Amino acid sequence: MPKLDVERIRKDFPMLNEKMNGNPLTYLDSGATSLKPRQVLEAIDLYNTKKTANVHRGVYAIAAEATELYEGAREAVAWFLGAATPREVIFTRGATESLNLVAMSWGMANLGPGDEIITSELEHHSSSLPWQNVAKHTGATLRLAPLDKDGRISLEGLESVLSDKTRVVAITYVSNVMGYISPIKQICELAHKKGAIVSVDAAQAAPHLRINVQELNCDFLSITGHKMLGPTGVGALYGRWELLNSMEPVIFGGEMVQSVDLLGNTSFKEPPYRFEAGTPTIASAIGLKPAVEYLEGVGLENIHTHENELIKYAVSELKKHEGISIYNESSDTGILAFNIDGVHPHDMATVFDASGICLRAGHHCAQPLMKWLKQPATLRMSAYIYNNKADIDALVRAAVSGKEAFINGVF
Repeated sequence: MPKLDVERIRKDFPMLNEKMNGNPLTYLDSGATSLKPRQVLEAIDLYNTKKTANVHRGVYAIAAEATELYEGAREAVAWFLGAATPREVIFTRGATESLNLVAMSWGMANLGPGDEIITSELEHHSSSLPWQNVAKHTGATLRLAPLDKDGRISLEGLESVLSDKTRVVAITYVSNVMGYISPIKQICELAHKKGAIVSVDAAQAAPHLRINVQELNCDFLSITGHKMLGPTGVGALYGRWELLNSMEPVIFGGEMVQSVDLLGNTSFKEPPYRFEAGTPTIASAIGLKPAVEYLEGVGLENIHTHENELIKYAVSELKKHEGISIYNESSDTGILAFNIDGVHPHDMATVFDASGICLRAGHHCAQPLMKWLKQPATLRMSAYIYNNKADIDALVRAAVSGKEAFINGVF
């Protein structure tokens, strides 16, 4: 399998030509949002400058072309996820909206007192909070699948809380803090034996892993465009057709109705249009297609291998220096969580900023996991296809110099 040609890839990302605080930009925050290649920017620009029209409405030529571009993006995402049909792909504003749609539509209609919902301490808030809300309003009970000693979701931990009362398992595919990959296929098998549905948060998985929803046999899976080289403001929800077709919309408006009667006898279109009320994020959705094509062109397997090499290198280099705590040395993707002993990560982030290095500091929208780690916050490096060992070297230099500066009272 050919290795990534990182230097060629870097030429496709205009932002890497920028500087920050007078230094060459070292972008290590792709877990928050990825950079966008020129192919994505050009697709958005094409719609905004030459193909601007609303979709599914106008009968004039440009409107038809815009609709074709929009639906072509849906077909590309469906193919990318291995969906049986594009009708199983709903465009949303991102993974957060996708996860909330499942909870608000399926959850509110199907859960009640005595039912149980399983999540974990590894979840991003957008995966767990919608189900907290459902539990609050329906009387269902939330249960947590315990993590193993490394902070991973294990099948043994899941089995310890699964029961005949379990109706939903809402679980992350890849942790946004630890970079761990969950055994989703096996989780789906266990949940389905209990008659439960599985809603997968794949926001951090889609940029890195080959996903086939039919092989995973999941019921719902949510992704977001901006973490996988695509635009902000757009994501997608995959749902099994029979489930989507049984669900009621939660947002109402134009273009999602079959017929409207002011006395309430209104009927709705079939999915996905039932769940796409109003004018969608057309330009951003169109930008998802070249993002998917770019990832396929590079190869998801190659991306995963490249990230693992960078993580191993980063761990090796950081461990050469005392006073640096790493919380996920066995990360499965390009995410590394660490702290400089005795220095708050927010303070340390200012050192990285001064050196032109972008990385995240905080609780990463995963406060239960921070409690599990017994840390108020962490630094998080998240490498991607355009990063190289020089970026890791810059990170390590800044970490070491920053640590020494705080020890010597410079800051």
